[in-house]
Amino acid sequence: MLKQRLITALILAPLVLLGLFGLSGGAFALFTAAIVLLGVWEWVNLAGYERPGQRLLGVAVATALMGLLWIGGAAQATWPLWLAAAGWLANLYWVTRYPERQAQWQAPPRRLAMGLWVLLPTWVGFIALRDGGAEWLLFVLLLVWTADSGAYFAGRAYGRRKLAPSVSPGKSWEGVLGGLAATTLLALGFALWLGLSPGQLVLLVVITWLVTGISVVGDLFESMLKRSRGIKDSSALLPGHGGVLDRIDSLTAAVPLFALLRLWL
Repeated sequence: MLKQRLITALILAPLVLLGLFGLSGGAFALFTAAIVLLGVWEWVNLAGYERPGQRLLGVAVATALMGLLWIGGAAQATWPLWLAAAGWLANLYWVTRYPERQAQWQAPPRRLAMGLWVLLPTWVGFIALRDGGAEWLLFVLLLVWTADSGAYFAGRAYGRRKLAPSVSPGKSWEGVLGGLAATTLLALGFALWLGLSPGQLVLLVVITWLVTGISVVGDLFESMLKRSRGIKDSSALLPGHGGVLDRIDSLTAAVPLFALLRLWL
């Protein structure tokens, strides 16, 4: 498994970084759309529609919606980001009330509809951050990776109080605090690098705390859907790593929210 993980990472990491930072405009939109559509393929299965024809139909509908967003200019608008913000408040409620409120979203059509405010705004958020400057796209990627790493090491060393035992038993409040500490240092470093004013620095730190928190919810939300569906990974598209959603679950929450909050900087 470790060998598979390393081989997959060595092949995909340069390609993903080249696509994210070497492309712009329409080419960047197409590249990120391809990643999101792979997530849609997996999401349809998470919703309970596992037949290939159903999953292809889901991808076709999502492709059409993304095309409409692009043609209509909504891919550069803020309302999809506000949709994501409202949707993630609902997702937070369901994660913290699992399994008591599972009946509210358990029906396959409802789980399918969740993808509208999870995956499509992620694509819009990627475009907004790339258009606003590659440094902000780099920041949110580093934020999620730093939060994960900080939470992992702090959780292993000090984890005692479970964060959401019914959803993901391995996560702890101490891990969350470790992730927050790590991303705070990241924000301070970025503020110095970009030459932000003291007021902007404080605002960036506050935004970083909010986005770090919602990135944890993104991870928990996908874990909740997989637990409800009775599967370990969203797919086997990435040998040794599971599926695309397993790799971008935190980003689906962090990217649109950061793209929205960054406007205040």
